[in-house]
Amino acid sequence: MFQRVHKYLEKMVPVREPILREMESYAREKEFPIIGPLVGRFLYQMTILTKARRILELGSGFGYSAFWFSLAARSKGELTLTDTDRQNKARALDFFKRAGLQSHFHFRVGDALKIIRTLDGPFDIILNDIDKTDYPETIDLAAAKLKKGGLFISDNIIWSGKVLEKKPDAATERIIEFTERLYKDSRFYTTVMPIRDGLSISVRL
Repeated sequence: MFQRVHKYLEKMVPVREPILREMESYAREKEFPIIGPLVGRFLYQMTILTKARRILELGSGFGYSAFWFSLAARSKGELTLTDTDRQNKARALDFFKRAGLQSHFHFRVGDALKIIRTLDGPFDIILNDIDKTDYPETIDLAAAKLKKGGLFISDNIIWSGKVLEKKPDAATERIIEFTERLYKDSRFYTTVMPIRDGLSISVRL
């Protein structure tokens, strides 16, 4: 049922601009996980609603989510992207250039958990989409780098339904641990939304 609802909602989404569609095609061809247009539109809305300017991504891939942030923030946006693959940086910057995006991009290649420690906050939004086994470690780091009222958004909280399995694997266990800890953390007020693969949205208190 969940997959049927997801496919129904995706069909309702208006056609994206050409470069976004190209990125989506590339993701399908390479079987590269991206947040997709449902979550992309949500990130766009959150950027508008919070008037976010400084945005940090922990795990950026080839720039699909950053594209949506930039569409909303436009020339006032300062986006810091992270990924371990230098080729993803090159692809992302090429997509951004050809699309004429106006934001300022800083793409750091390396371990996102190490990179965030070197960055000066505060950020308005932090998007978390790194290896799931590292999710619990992001909570303290995000709390330290977010402004009050800022958003900490994490992807894959439902994890294709694996969080419901009786014997979850290591990555799933860490997602469950992360979600439990985030709900209980007094520095955040958290809600989980079942969009696509599940999003947690946490407001820094």
